[in-house]
Amino acid sequence: MHNLVRDHIERSIDVKKMLLEKETDRISAAGQALAELMQKGGRLFTCGNGGSAGDAQHIATELLIRYRSAPERRSLPAISLVGDAAAVTAAGNDFGFEYVFSRQIEGLGSQGDAILAISTSGNSANIIQALHAARKKHMMTFVLTGGSGGQIAKEGNLADHIIVVPTAETARIQECHIMIGQIFCAIIERQLFGFE
Repeated sequence: MHNLVRDHIERSIDVKKMLLEKETDRISAAGQALAELMQKGGRLFTCGNGGSAGDAQHIATELLIRYRSAPERRSLPAISLVGDAAAVTAAGNDFGFEYVFSRQIEGLGSQGDAILAISTSGNSANIIQALHAARKKHMMTFVLTGGSGGQIAKEGNLADHIIVVPTAETARIQECHIMIGQIFCAIIERQLFGFE
């Protein structure tokens, strides 16, 4: 068991080192773009499936409620599209699961807002549809993915900012996604409120 624990921790460290080498500039640029958008009053919508849905809720909550316990700051407009069970199940039932997020973006999103879409594979149909819907609304688009970046990376025009975690191992990708989300929160708090 000891070796299993060490192996997981070492693989996590290795992926984070690769992320540090390959994606630091993209993470910084994306975080700064999010901060500028929120400074102008834009809202952030987040979405994902499974563990990525949990990450989407987590990141939105960090912004809406608080990232750090001190110092105090105002709430920021971040909305998770995964949390409204009635909307998700109605869209899934009436239109199909691939439209559970895009339907919400159609109704709630506006120019000047942004979407942070999380897909470990980059192939999730409902994430791709949400990005298309955001494009139609002239929203800024941010994507966290992994491996090759999947269909989202292939299409090339769906994301203004795409960060690809350089591994195919889902658990390691998800660990990095939540870390990146928290880095975004730290960048936003520094730019908007001067927090160190």
